[in-house]
Amino acid sequence: MKSILVPIEDHGVIEPQLEAAVQLAQLFDSYIEGIAITPDYPVVLPVDIAIGVPSPITPENRLEMARVCRERFEAFMTGKQISRAAAGLTGLSSGWRQDGLMEDAFLGAYGRVFDIIVVGRPDGSNGQTRLSTAEAALFEAGRPVLIAPPVPTRSFGETAVIAWNRSTETARAVLDSMPLLRKAKRIVVLELDDWGVPGPSGSELARHLRMHDLPAEAITAADPSNRPGEAILKEAAALGCDLLVKGAYTQSRLRQMFFGGATSHILGNTTMPVLMAH
Repeated sequence: MKSILVPIEDHGVIEPQLEAAVQLAQLFDSYIEGIAITPDYPVVLPVDIAIGVPSPITPENRLEMARVCRERFEAFMTGKQISRAAAGLTGLSSGWRQDGLMEDAFLGAYGRVFDIIVVGRPDGSNGQTRLSTAEAALFEAGRPVLIAPPVPTRSFGETAVIAWNRSTETARAVLDSMPLLRKAKRIVVLELDDWGVPGPSGSELARHLRMHDLPAEAITAADPSNRPGEAILKEAAALGCDLLVKGAYTQSRLRQMFFGGATSHILGNTTMPVLMAH
């Protein structure tokens, strides 16, 4: 994971997100790139005749918002003593994309040339990463996404828990997480009773990981309330998890919006770093 993309909003709570990116970068001597992001608004919205208020998203405002994002990103990197990237140099470094303020759709496309995208927890509270930003990364980039918790964990990736529901999405998340799993001290494949789709068992996944000389074991936990998102977070916390690996949206987004689902609950409530892939 040598290249890390971090979308930044000018009003956002970005410190936990950047802290997770730095923790990840320190494991692999990675390059961290920041990009200024905004919802998919038009450049200038028309004046609302009823109230006579013009859009705040003018070209001038976009430049100012991008400037604030860059200053916050670079100040954080300077505080962590992470130098700016320079031509011909490799190793732990940072940089900023110069193209001004970009929309979520651009993030999804640009993320395809990075190893991983780091976002904050999209829990709907003021200043946190918007769900549309996280979903643009998950659905459009074709790359894993790391969701940073609001409070950084002391360790990162030492105890990895794989929430195994036997789905294609989770199989992809496991593959995408292999660089991190190779550095883990303990890997637990977690299954829940009566949760998931037909497919190989957690024990079979653990056996596969052990073939790669990874310290994997499998456990099955009860979920009497049939709330898999809550059960996964509870079991992972009890195991001392500092990296949760999960496939994103095995059920459709629309179904999860109306009926809830493990992905939606974990996105909004996790207190540990979560690597997701779709």
